[in-house]
Amino acid sequence: MSTESGERQLVQWLSRMPATRDPRVRLGIGDDMAVLDSGGRCVLMSSDMLLDGVHFDRTMQTLDAIGYKAIGCCLSDCAAMAVRPIGVTVSLGLPGDWTLEDSKSLYGGMGRACDGHGCTIVGGDTTAWDGRLAIDVAMVAECFPGVAPVRRSGGRVGDRLVVTGRLGGSILGRHMTFPPRVAEARRIVEVLGERVHAMMDISDGLALDLHRLCGASGVGARVSESQLTQVVHDDARELARMDGMPALDHALTDGEDFELLIAIQYDGDVATAVPGVPLWAIGEMVETGLTMVHVDGHEAPLGRRGFEHLR
Repeated sequence: MSTESGERQLVQWLSRMPATRDPRVRLGIGDDMAVLDSGGRCVLMSSDMLLDGVHFDRTMQTLDAIGYKAIGCCLSDCAAMAVRPIGVTVSLGLPGDWTLEDSKSLYGGMGRACDGHGCTIVGGDTTAWDGRLAIDVAMVAECFPGVAPVRRSGGRVGDRLVVTGRLGGSILGRHMTFPPRVAEARRIVEVLGERVHAMMDISDGLALDLHRLCGASGVGARVSESQLTQVVHDDARELARMDGMPALDHALTDGEDFELLIAIQYDGDVATAVPGVPLWAIGEMVETGLTMVHVDGHEAPLGRRGFEHLR
């Protein structure tokens, strides 16, 4: 396989299939959610699959926490496009030792995630099998009144790159407890309006997801090491003490932060751009390339590093 990820190649191949094209599809494969036209109404859909041993560990995390994360991942997709969640279906592949009490605990966590965002569990499916727990959640969402979905593809040269929170070290626990930034996304687009050009959630690591944002927008990016240092999470520093890897590298590559990465047209202090929503500047969009300006002034390529399926 080529140096490009197999996942990206699969997405590109699927997007060319006739079965993925329809005039009612405003936005198909390649963004955080698909956008459909339903009688003039904007409807969005996405799905997320979580596997025991990949996205969670049933021997280490409670089923309540696993259920919360399963819904949280789809809610984060809604945040990435600044849309309002409506409902989810949940399909489960259940291992042989599964019990009714296990189901109650799992769905308890799912309900806890839904309740905070006005989302409803509307159906799904279950199948027993010899493997480990598998969860697939499909989300349906709608546009907030007067607010169009924010795509990954709208970034422009000169846009400021900002994030909604600190990054790295999520494996120490935040990957199971993160707050989906649905309310923050709505507030951002309400305040900044058309100055919000592109947005996505950081699920596979800032470096990799920034490559994806730039690729979708057809531009490059230049990030600042000094600014990135300000968004390194304390968990990244703790993990760095444990494994010897630089904390900044953890912030760039760990993933599952589920903060928002946003390209905005804004000349002022981004920290105060949206009252009530903390934002941190990390760089800007440029014509081509993806580089980091280090504190000593030299500029070097920022590698495409992070979590990729189907390598």
